[in-house]
Amino acid sequence: MVRHDPKSRPQTLDRSASYAQAPLAMVTREVSHGRTTLVLTRDFSAGRDAVWGMLTQPNALQTWAPYTADRDLSQVGRCMLRMLGGDGGAADEIASVVLVADSPMLLEYSWASDMLAWNITTIGAASRLTLHQTLADETMASANAAGWHLCLEVAATVLADSPIPPIRGMEAMEHGWRELNERYATALGVAPSQIG
Repeated sequence: MVRHDPKSRPQTLDRSASYAQAPLAMVTREVSHGRTTLVLTRDFSAGRDAVWGMLTQPNALQTWAPYTADRDLSQVGRCMLRMLGGDGGAADEIASVVLVADSPMLLEYSWASDMLAWNITTIGAASRLTLHQTLADETMASANAAGWHLCLEVAATVLADSPIPPIRGMEAMEHGWRELNERYATALGVAPSQIG
């Protein structure tokens, strides 16, 4: 009988795995000055510095996020975000500006017509990450919540040193995105976002 050390096997994600029934992240919706802001909160067992690095370092971003950056985001100023999983064309490039980079507590930058603000607080040895995404299109609240839910599930595995592959684009459909979209719509008190 041959036994395999589980650590010697490559870490892979069961492609049939679904997050459709996973507990939802803490989520609310705020409306101010005619714009809707999605507020999504997730706790991580990692400390604040590790979460900050996950949000700002291009190599770390590409392990969990739908985009990476042309530079470290821990400094204010212009940058280019590159959407991952696309065809690599010009449409995948998004000019952005980092407005606030207060390490390791607050990161704010533009993402196309939206604004992202990531707040990191300490909870003992762990951390709480709260995303405020101010939406250009308020009908996308549940879609964005579902998408970030999947991204942050992957981020949790990266921070725990047991990474699974990122879930991007249409691949999210295989991991319960439709059901998450419906569940987040209910939690937010909005109609489910319509995609495609």
